[in-house]
Amino acid sequence: MNGLKLGSDQRLPLYQRLRDEILAKIASGEWRPGEPIPTEAELTKTYNVAIGTVRKAVDTLVVDGLLQRSQGRGTYVRRPDFNSSLFRFFRQTNSSGEHQVPQSRIVTLGLEPAPQTVINALKLSASDTVIRMQRVRTSGERAIFTEVIWLPASRFAKLLEVDPQDFGNLLYPFYEQQCGQLVASAKETLTVELADAQTSAALGIDSGKPVVVIERTALSYDNTPLEYRISRGAADTFRYQIEIS
Repeated sequence: MNGLKLGSDQRLPLYQRLRDEILAKIASGEWRPGEPIPTEAELTKTYNVAIGTVRKAVDTLVVDGLLQRSQGRGTYVRRPDFNSSLFRFFRQTNSSGEHQVPQSRIVTLGLEPAPQTVINALKLSASDTVIRMQRVRTSGERAIFTEVIWLPASRFAKLLEVDPQDFGNLLYPFYEQQCGQLVASAKETLTVELADAQTSAALGIDSGKPVVVIERTALSYDNTPLEYRISRGAADTFRYQIEIS
């Protein structure tokens, strides 16, 4: 293969087309998270490009956090850690002050036509269907989050064959295991609103109480939108903390 066959847009710099090719290999599952990619020498030979082009393409992916260099072991596909994403802001502790990891329960799971907001977020067409999942996350006896999650049915149809009780607390590893869909990054927007009747019932709070809303679009390694979700949590458990230097 020569460099001219890298990517479909010949106007892009060669390193960027190689970068896109690497991302496509990862997104397709050919190169897996936690596993090494081919060496710089191998990539140079495979794509008939200069070593400088390979290094620049790999460097951009390292800076973006999608690849990780390991001294003496090569360059690996990085597996993002989303375990503590919500808990940057919401802290749940027991009576002894110890941190608690919330448990999850799927309330509903099924197919529906994609609403316009979801069409926009997931870049779907008006005729596409989505899987809609409603989930509650609890700490002890208390519901701390209520979530609505939408997924393209074309990519995640196998989830409909799984008993909702068999879903794990962490969905992204479950997506990979069941559907081969790899989440690499996410974009989040945080706002505040007043709890409506449905949210207040799910969280066990009074209607009209403030809730924090986290809107997230999760993306694959090639930036294809894979999941759109809205999480709501009572504002009285919300703490914002950031270090500025």
